[in-house]
Amino acid sequence: MPAADIRPVPLDQRTQTPFDLFIIFAGANIVATTLQVGASLATGIPLWAALTIIGLGALLGSVLVAALAPIGPRLGVPSIIAVRAALGIRGGTVVAVILYLTNFAWIAINNVIAASVAAHIWGGVATTTWWILVLGVWSTAIVAGGPHAVKVADRVAVPLLLVVGSVITWGVWATPQPPVATTIGQAIPWPRGLDIVIGYQVSWILMFADYSRYTRSERGSFVAVILGLATTSWWLMPLGLAAARVAGSTDPGVMLSAVRIGWLGATLMVLATLTTNFVNIYLSGLAWRSVFPKTHQQSAIWSIGIIGTALGVAGGGFLDRYVDFMLVLGAMLVPVGGILLAHFFVARRRVVVADLYDAGGPYGRTWGFSIPGLIAWVSGSVAYAIGGPFGGGTVPALVTAVTVYLAGLRVMSRRRA
Repeated sequence: MPAADIRPVPLDQRTQTPFDLFIIFAGANIVATTLQVGASLATGIPLWAALTIIGLGALLGSVLVAALAPIGPRLGVPSIIAVRAALGIRGGTVVAVILYLTNFAWIAINNVIAASVAAHIWGGVATTTWWILVLGVWSTAIVAGGPHAVKVADRVAVPLLLVVGSVITWGVWATPQPPVATTIGQAIPWPRGLDIVIGYQVSWILMFADYSRYTRSERGSFVAVILGLATTSWWLMPLGLAAARVAGSTDPGVMLSAVRIGWLGATLMVLATLTTNFVNIYLSGLAWRSVFPKTHQQSAIWSIGIIGTALGVAGGGFLDRYVDFMLVLGAMLVPVGGILLAHFFVARRRVVVADLYDAGGPYGRTWGFSIPGLIAWVSGSVAYAIGGPFGGGTVPALVTAVTVYLAGLRVMSRRRA
């Protein structure tokens, strides 16, 4: 199928193997921002506590995303269409807009980090803008070639990432850790640290079906996604934590210099930026075409890639607010994950694929919003905000969203009866 196609994938075209799905998610998560999450925990949190937060948070966030992956093989539709079953067609549009806007920030962040590191090794600071442009155009061109082009690129890039990453791991391992880490910035409470790690993993939640819809096996999709996300996070987040402790800074360039990995670090940043921006551009293309389906696929892909690249060139201090960005994403997306789990796996509501595209059908009623879904989404986000400063917001948000949504479904069913 072409790039950014929002139509259902026919059964005979679901030929992607679970291994290819694993490579896509692993390639997307092997990126500088994953290192950055680990680095953000080097803020007065003891080493053992930070590692515990990474281990538990990466697992919980990955499970939430992976639990939804079987919806792809089941329905054959992209995530932004599948969410209409629980939130309504207009509710799905709201999710699409959130995805579309936040992915510009992701594209810019990835390009800026990679370009800064690459310019430090190859060409000097004056070439930073050129590196941003090259990385942005290169990754956009590959996505414009469709899922097959992305798969081929990932099959080359991900193994290279693993080799280079292994060398970097050795460099960090061989660098002695300070007995007491230098305090970097404002200390983060432990529960908030858990929210940051989970929020980062959950930031992938809106691609739960986008690639798994090309795979036939529901179980294989679940295993591929959880392994792709969890294993790479368990690997890279501790590396970021260790590098930040050695450097006394969360700046990517300073961190890589402190562990003496030079051009290998730059290579990792460049390759990782390409593989993760494949996903970011593709997701934004699907989101845009779910709102404006008549938009030409290539126009959607190229406009997204160019805007994201331009934001990176313009700058704007994206990394300065990175932790806050993770928490905002968690507040918005964790409740959505809970609602989808409740709809598809607890309530087990039957979904007719054709209805997901029909504005006059069951998902277009009540102005296109699912009332139970909308109330559960808002309630879950509020619970996240209230619970965050105390014991963490993830669990309260999930429990609230699931409970409120199921209760809403019961009330709606009684009224119709």
